[in-house]
Amino acid sequence: MDSTITALAALAQETRLNAFRELVKAHAPNPTEGGLSAGDLADALGVPAPTLSFHLKEMSHADLVTSRKEGRSIIYRANLDTISSVVSFLLEDCCGGACGSTTPMAAR
Repeated sequence: MDSTITALAALAQETRLNAFRELVKAHAPNPTEGGLSAGDLADALGVPAPTLSFHLKEMSHADLVTSRKEGRSIIYRANLDTISSVVSFLLEDCCGGACGSTTPMAAR
């Protein structure tokens, strides 16, 4: 439950929520593909790089983003496993378990 609280707290801020959504849009199934560089993400959100760096650090601490180095850039990706765990936790007791909604709605 602590990890769920940490993830929800991290997303309870407009810039971080918007950043996470942008990273979801840029996601790719292969972990070595997809994602956005910090510069591209800052541009998409219209925020200064130092501000974005602070938010990415918070999101990384909450395990909501992962990063990889590509040349001179750091590419950030949404950690869909973490957000899937959060959604599963929230839906765990839906309908007292009768409806089987323990997985994210998109996977159904």
